[in-house]
Amino acid sequence: MTVKGFAPAKINLTLHVTGQRDDGFHTLDSLVVFGAARDQIIVREASELSLTVEGPEAANVPPGQDNLVMRAAGLMAKGRGAAITLIKNLPVASGIGGGSADAAATLRALSQFWGEPLPKPGEILNLGADVPVCMGRRPTRMAGIGEVLSPAPDMPEYSGMVLVNPRVSVSTPEIFRRLENKCNPAMPDVIPTFGGAQGLADWLTDQRNDLEVPAISVQPVIGDVLQAIKDTGSLIARMSGSGATCFGLFETEYQAKAARAKIYATHPEWWGVWFGLNPVELNPN
Repeated sequence: MTVKGFAPAKINLTLHVTGQRDDGFHTLDSLVVFGAARDQIIVREASELSLTVEGPEAANVPPGQDNLVMRAAGLMAKGRGAAITLIKNLPVASGIGGGSADAAATLRALSQFWGEPLPKPGEILNLGADVPVCMGRRPTRMAGIGEVLSPAPDMPEYSGMVLVNPRVSVSTPEIFRRLENKCNPAMPDVIPTFGGAQGLADWLTDQRNDLEVPAISVQPVIGDVLQAIKDTGSLIARMSGSGATCFGLFETEYQAKAARAKIYATHPEWWGVWFGLNPVELNPN
């Protein structure tokens, strides 16, 4: 028996840091969507639990027990074995939830593989703040420390997006340490339905990623990435998560494809993809 699952990139269209709890965790308010760029999980029968990492971004992924995939598998294994293969296409520690998406895909795949229910929400949250939202893979408003999830409107049909990462590492704890104000306003109570990409961009202009400025102070090249995206004619350019991946929104998929080509021509060393920002038809796993 073989079970396959997909782990799409998580994109924070907004990321408002609204406070810090006594235990040190920061509270957030974020509009999260998912893109067609993705990793893949493959589960096969085996006597022991193991992980093999393949794909273009495999070199930067630790295959040991500290890997989120193995930690997620450990929640469900109960002494059982499975050979897990992670095909890594998304860059590591890049602000698009790659590890969290991989963990979520692993839980879904093993649930089907072993015929077991998923772990409890608290156990899933303990894997990481982004893992619960990655379980759903739909536009979502994420609040609290990642445990408060509510449905968000679908993204405009036919719109396009590019993701660009300059291949620099960013320390999330360092970004939060550099954040001067940790008690910022949340998003409006109601997220509207967007009639088109321009309407989404106009709304996003009034929102924020509060981690963008401190991230640029740590890695100034993030500012270069944002400018490169703006120079392609994007409706808006913004950093996702704690960086260093940035996104650009376009009216059409064709414009997003052309923007990716233009950026690659100037910066072939940067990682980048383009896709349509429509509801992605994902494997049910």
